[in-house]
Amino acid sequence: MSGTFVGMPAFPEAAREAVGNETLRGNLRHATHTIRAKRAKAVSEVSDWAELREAGKRIKDHTLRHLDRYLEQLEEAVTAAGGIVHWAADAAEANEIVTQLVKMTGESEVVKVKSMATQEIGLNEALEAEGIRAYETDLAELIVQLGKDRPSHILVPAIHRNRGEIRDIFSREMSEWGRPAPEGLTDTPAELAEAARLHLREKFLRAKVGISGANFMVAETGTLVVVESEGNGRMCLTLPETLISVVGIEKIVPTWRDLEVFLQTLPRSSTAERMNPYTSTWTGTTDGDGPSTFHLVLLDNGRTDTLADEVGRQALRCIRCSACLNVCPVYERAGGHAYGSVYPGPIGAILSPQLRGTGSEIDASLPYASSLCGACYEVCPVAIDIPEVLVHLRERVVEGGEVTREGNRVVLRPAKGHGAERAAMRAARWAFTHPGALRTGQRAASRTRRFHPRTLPGPGRAWSGTRDLPPVPAEPFRDWWQRTRGGKDGAR
Repeated sequence: MSGTFVGMPAFPEAAREAVGNETLRGNLRHATHTIRAKRAKAVSEVSDWAELREAGKRIKDHTLRHLDRYLEQLEEAVTAAGGIVHWAADAAEANEIVTQLVKMTGESEVVKVKSMATQEIGLNEALEAEGIRAYETDLAELIVQLGKDRPSHILVPAIHRNRGEIRDIFSREMSEWGRPAPEGLTDTPAELAEAARLHLREKFLRAKVGISGANFMVAETGTLVVVESEGNGRMCLTLPETLISVVGIEKIVPTWRDLEVFLQTLPRSSTAERMNPYTSTWTGTTDGDGPSTFHLVLLDNGRTDTLADEVGRQALRCIRCSACLNVCPVYERAGGHAYGSVYPGPIGAILSPQLRGTGSEIDASLPYASSLCGACYEVCPVAIDIPEVLVHLRERVVEGGEVTREGNRVVLRPAKGHGAERAAMRAARWAFTHPGALRTGQRAASRTRRFHPRTLPGPGRAWSGTRDLPPVPAEPFRDWWQRTRGGKDGAR
């Protein structure tokens, strides 16, 4: 995976700054509460939601177990339909492939469909370095691009902006990118949408190259699928002469029948709609209809390494619905920028450290960006047990151990700053395997309970500063059990 956002500190430091921004917190609270309420209503309409969720999980797990076979089937189908398939091992290779493909057309501009994969590899920056300008056409992505900002949400990248801020960005920046914003632009949604529509329409009609991702790829036919709500994706996918799609290898499903499951669960979990207003599908090229040249770039960039982890691989089930972000109390207060990745929130906390490794300060801190409340697991439409993976990655950060990197098994050293945690866990392990020592410690703790502090000293102060220390009971359970004759004669 490409590097973290430039200059990003560890999550606790970044989150501390975000929590102090009252405007940001207000924007996030309003948006996430609104989205989660609408989602809950949309999901409640489906009587077999639990069955759909389990079906989605099983389809994804089956596909991941046989990923090599389905990817080869996809390549054969795309090629037979007139498309050209490229394989990219990492971000640098993917950027080089796309850059060269655009240069071959002789064009210096491209229009883009909203794509997490291209953000992940830093494609816009790579194209700009080669003199090629990429125009984002999704409304929220347009706001982020014009504002020289970073996305902070998977579904709504500009969720941290309110209408007044968006109006100011359009009025100030649109003229530098093309058609300027109308005079006297207000912050009403209709006027903002119309300003974006007029600004983008000339780009759609002029562009000869389009770049997209895909929500799904169907192995049996070589079909790619993009679902969206604005129609900009349909314009990018049909008007240009050349279409280049950059898609993570985990986005594949075996058959159209499998796709049907996700076309029910994704819209309800993301936009709280029964069906996406625009569901675009394309298979290779067709004379006289749509782009005459189609390139598919299949992106690994750490995904096969993640697949090698029996616990962590479930993160690859993700269909990018963002439901986990909208229920996460940590995300609601810290926002997406604090995660230092294009994948924020709970899913980002388990996906980024696997795709990028835990070598950087920010990636080593992400598994701790959670209260482990489990709300993310409850709403996930493919049943990713995010708390389980978070704990698994915390163990990796603290203890190190064997992982797969670039296809090779390597041994990670424990991350810095966790010495006290490792010592505490090892001491606990020793105590629990020595009953006599545990019994002595419990008795000593009970007899000295009146001297116990209400807060922890040193590094523990951060934990007890927001939590009450549980009181030590007057006697250990073992002593109580013996005193009550081991439960005989009905004693309890």
